[in-house]
Amino acid sequence: MTYRICFVCTGNICRSPMAEAVFRARVADAGLNGLIEADSAGTGGWHEGEGADPRTMAVLEENGYGLDHTARQFQPSWFSRLDLVVALDAGHLRALRRLAPTERDAAKVRLLRCYDPSADRADLDVPDPYYGGVDGFEKCLEMVEAASSGLLAAVREHVEGQAA
Repeated sequence: MTYRICFVCTGNICRSPMAEAVFRARVADAGLNGLIEADSAGTGGWHEGEGADPRTMAVLEENGYGLDHTARQFQPSWFSRLDLVVALDAGHLRALRRLAPTERDAAKVRLLRCYDPSADRADLDVPDPYYGGVDGFEKCLEMVEAASSGLLAAVREHVEGQAA
């Protein structure tokens, strides 16, 4: 059974596509393609149908990640097919939990940086780089990469537990 994850930020053009690209690379490197699927969406539909921000794409490419992306808005009906919904900041976490049709669905929503053991527990947000320069996108990538290993470990434990 495939484990499905959706990364969610505001407009689905910066943080969540970056998290999707990094996590997909981690999944491929671990040989878990087919067992774990990742995609991304935004809490709003402002950028639906657009590609990722050019700065996101540049930072990903500079660091060896590939991404074919079209922005879309998260839909409450998706909770039924998702195992985990990963929010990029506390605002997304609250919005997604409000959208959840059931308490069980709301419990599927987690902050990405909660999977980074070195993250400051008082501030688990991945800041929105959209209104700044490329350095914000680079910092975003660092945070995403730091959390992705822990997220993969948690998901791998779940996937391997199902296979046993």
